[in-house]
Amino acid sequence: MASANNVTELIITGLFQGAEVQKACFVLFLPVYLATLLGNGLIVLTVSVSQSLRAPMYFFLGYLSLVEICYSSTVVPKFIADLLAKVKAISFKGCLVQIFFFHFFGVAEILLLVVMAYDRYVAICKPLHYMSIMSRQLCHMLVAGSWLGGFLHSLIQILITIPLPFCGPNVIDHYFCDLQPLFRLACTDTSVEGLTVLANSGLISVLSLMILLCSYIIILINLRNHSAEGRRKALSTCASHITVVVLFFGPATFLYLRPASTYTEDKLVAVFYTVITPMLNPIIYTLRNAEVKIAIRTFWSRKKTQVV
Repeated sequence: MASANNVTELIITGLFQGAEVQKACFVLFLPVYLATLLGNGLIVLTVSVSQSLRAPMYFFLGYLSLVEICYSSTVVPKFIADLLAKVKAISFKGCLVQIFFFHFFGVAEILLLVVMAYDRYVAICKPLHYMSIMSRQLCHMLVAGSWLGGFLHSLIQILITIPLPFCGPNVIDHYFCDLQPLFRLACTDTSVEGLTVLANSGLISVLSLMILLCSYIIILINLRNHSAEGRRKALSTCASHITVVVLFFGPATFLYLRPASTYTEDKLVAVFYTVITPMLNPIIYTLRNAEVKIAIRTFWSRKKTQVV
């Protein structure tokens, strides 16, 4: 059935209503977003030019940082601009575009985290065959697969949404466009569509989380056969990845397992994984990884030398 769509523009309620609070949020979140761009951009640049970061682990880290930039940029620039706007509006088509890319980069990040866990599994459990298994060709295929998975996931979500009729109201109770808040505006029953998109997202998240957990359980069991120094190095490289996985899946699980609501805390949880987590990831990886820190220092010292 063709959709009867009379809505061309949507009004976003935002995170908070008070003008002073919104200005304070602007002052807080603008530096956070700039730090996200700077930190992740620095990792992408360093991995691409540094000869010491040619291992598959850093190849995946560079793409993860690129995805973080894209993922955050689908939501945060509009969110920050709206903090100073009296009327927070977005076109209906613009809303669909934001939803598509938000889910695209979100699922691409999930799949990249799974790929990185597989990389650690091979490195620790099959060290003698690591370079032959994790060939450059396979690394490119795994990254391409993560992007393709994100694209197919988002395509399904959007194809489910487009046929829905939207004839008013046009106020989204959120600070960005997402499927569940948008479904509440449809002038038809969307329970089936809501369950479908939730199952689509949930299946990917649950399967990915199970693979991640199984990978690290196998790694921890395998580490019993390593020396104390070997265990220390292996745990050091895995700690950053595990921290990022917890930061990503924790808030998202809390948000999607709760009943649909308009509680402000749900929006605050969304702020954590759309604004805060992308900024924390480069800090986590650089603080826990000596090779990345050395490569970044070398990169900047060369730049300073060239300037002088």
